[in-house]
Amino acid sequence: MTDPTDPRARVLVTVAELAADLGLDGVDPTPGPPVLLDVRWALAAAGHTFDGLAHYRAGHLPGAVFADLETELAAAPSAAQGRHPLPSTAQFQAAARRWGLRNDSRVVVYDATGGMSAARAWWLLRYFGLRDVRILDGGLPAWQRAGHPLEVHDVVAPPGDVVLSPGHLRTLDASGAAALAASEDGVLLDARAGERYRGETEPVDPRAGHIPGAVSAPTSENLTDEGSFLPTAALRDRFAALGATAGTRVGVYCGSGVTAAHEAAALAAAGVEAILYPGSWSQWSNDASRPVATGATPV
Repeated sequence: MTDPTDPRARVLVTVAELAADLGLDGVDPTPGPPVLLDVRWALAAAGHTFDGLAHYRAGHLPGAVFADLETELAAAPSAAQGRHPLPSTAQFQAAARRWGLRNDSRVVVYDATGGMSAARAWWLLRYFGLRDVRILDGGLPAWQRAGHPLEVHDVVAPPGDVVLSPGHLRTLDASGAAALAASEDGVLLDARAGERYRGETEPVDPRAGHIPGAVSAPTSENLTDEGSFLPTAALRDRFAALGATAGTRVGVYCGSGVTAAHEAAALAAAGVEAILYPGSWSQWSNDASRPVATGATPV
């Protein structure tokens, strides 16, 4: 049985736990099943789009509602705010009500890529005030490996009446990220792939490199080969080696605030609170006044 005092249990839910929570073991769940959100998304090359809805319609968890990252989990992109700015309260509340959420809803989010996009929904729901939100560890692939059923029809949830407010999690702006990266008593983690951090390639943003002082911590290293989060002890050791421990001020950023939420989730599972920089590299690199570092070292 999951230990409720384990920080991992407040972030992640296993396939077996979710199957039982949905009543697939033949026992009616109490106090009722959680709301399931399918958050499949992928970063597409310039001029292309990823059709998450098509993937949803090809097969999704029973009862899951599709959540569109581009239109529901982000405001319109801009050079000033980045590629995936935080949605307004009105925008996100309207989406949450479409998903059927109420103030006391329990929510499980999933994708097919190790939680890389589902974590954005996990972070936003908590930022806007929901308390019981977890990521399905291993996502859709783990669900299928366990032999559980899928559905192919669109799920339309009864409209919810949740009332949301922003600011329940802390965030960084560009100046705050710069200050944290330069501080001696904190650490700013860069969740992007190592080659983007080093400035060897930049597929979508204006400049290549990283925020001076930031430490490379690719989100891919949070996962096992099968796409589940590493064991808690392994996550704790990984982040400790990067200078991120409980009690340390830790910030996270990525390209546009999506996979940085995955870093925040992995840190939370290890018992470390992280502060997200939503604008991330897409905002920073569009501001010519902001310096850029390249190479494998922070500065």
